Amino acid sequence: MIELLTTSEITEADRLTIADGVPGIRLMESAGRAVADAVARHSPRGAPNIVVVSGPGNNGGDGFVCARLLSERGYPVRLLLLGDREKLKGDAAEAAGSWQGAIEPATPEALAGAELIVDALFGAGLDRPITGPGQAIIEAINASGVPVIAVDLPSGINGDSGKIMGIAVHASETVTFFRRKPGHVLLPGKVHCGSVEVADIGIASSVLEKIRPSIFVNAPALWEKQFPVPQSGGHKYRRGHAVVVSGDQSHTGAA
Repeated sequence: MIELLTTSEITEADRLTIADGVPGIRLMESAGRAVADAVARHSPRGAPNIVVVSGPGNNGGDGFVCARLLSERGYPVRLLLLGDREKLKGDAAEAAGSWQGAIEPATPEALAGAELIVDALFGAGLDRPITGPGQAIIEAINASGVPVIAVDLPSGINGDSGKIMGIAVHASETVTFFRRKPGHVLLPGKVHCGSVEVADIGIASSVLEKIRPSIFVNAPALWEKQFPVPQSGGHKYRRGHAVVVSGDQSHTGAA
């Protein structure tokens, strides 16, 4: 079965992994590397002008790692940050400290010349509509006309419901980690994700035994054992019953 994890469940998966001795920065490094690898696969024959747009949380930290690794591989990379570098905390601050390039404000004008954009603005835990500078940069990303690779989820998509939180990035591809979330498969989030890659960043599948997820992708493995298979001696009274409830004689069309 293919599990879908809610935002709280994926947070718990991270916590359990860190408690088991894996540093959070190592998970962030692996996440950023997975996104950098996706960029490289997207442009195998050339080095496009890449703009990484990072936000103020751990999603932005993944962006810093991605930008650093791409720069080390020889890609021309610019990094835009929504917010102040001094306000970054924890692993995101450490990831930012390893980035040796310039940090530009995340404004629509700063996207000029981008040939590929990495969306590392907001993660799956976004719980309020995006307004102000965040809205402006997402509008500019969507208007850019260039490929967009989203980190975890396209910014503006709610990870649990797939709903748009005011505005959302339209990604060409999304790289998520460990397991997909409901927002990856529910509309309209599914449309905004483009193709979705699930990357292994070092979270062991054994954490699922403690998390006990209750949401799964609809697939035959979930129900094939209970699916009634017609038998050679069967007849209509062994196939189950259906009841269709209609309106009056002039309103039966839907029924």
